[in-house]
Amino acid sequence: MKMVLASNNAGKLAELQAMLAPLGFELVRQAELGIGEADEPFHTFVENALAKARHAARESGLPALADDAGLCVDAFGGQPGVDTAYYATRFGYPKGDAHNVRALLEQMADIDQRRAALVSTLVALRSADDPEPLVAVGRVVGEIARAPRGSGGFGFDPVMFIPEFGKTFAELPPEVKNAHSHRGRAAAQMVELMRQRWL
Repeated sequence: MKMVLASNNAGKLAELQAMLAPLGFELVRQAELGIGEADEPFHTFVENALAKARHAARESGLPALADDAGLCVDAFGGQPGVDTAYYATRFGYPKGDAHNVRALLEQMADIDQRRAALVSTLVALRSADDPEPLVAVGRVVGEIARAPRGSGGFGFDPVMFIPEFGKTFAELPPEVKNAHSHRGRAAAQMVELMRQRWL
C-alpha cells in the first residue's frame, strides 16, 4: 500500500521506510507528490504531527504518516522541543543540522546538567477525516556531549550521547541506532498499531 510521508526529510524517509517495510507499506515523500509543507502552529509534538498528517492525506488522497520530533533539554525547561528544526535561527544562524548543533553547544558551554531527551511522535491516518488516528511516541534519554562525535545519522545525533552504549547516536551503526532511537521506538509501536487496527 502506498502511503504519503508528511516530511521532506530524506533521513526520516529512509528510517521509516525500513521500519514499515515488513507491513508492505511504500512511503512516498510529500514533495514527490507536489505537496507543500503544512503549518505547524502548535506547541506539542502530537498536535503538529496530526496537522501534518491531515494536510498530506487531504492533498494526496492517500493514507498519511507524519512524524514530529525534537530535542527536549532539561536545563532549558524542555526546549527547543517542537522548534528544534529552527533552533539555530534563534541565535542568528541559518536553519540546518550543523548550525543547530553549534548553537546548542554554545548555549550549553557552561552548563553541567546535560540531560536531554529525543522525542518522536508518529501519527498515521487512513484518510484526512480519519476519526481515529494512530499515535505512537518514542523517547530516548541521554546527555548532550561537549563536542560532536561520529559521522552517522542526522540532526542532533552527533551530540546525543547514550549512556547505555557509551556512544553518541552518530557513532552507532544504522541498524543499532534505528532499533534504539526515539523514532525507532515510535515506529515499532506504530507497526504494532497498524497490524492490530489496519491490517
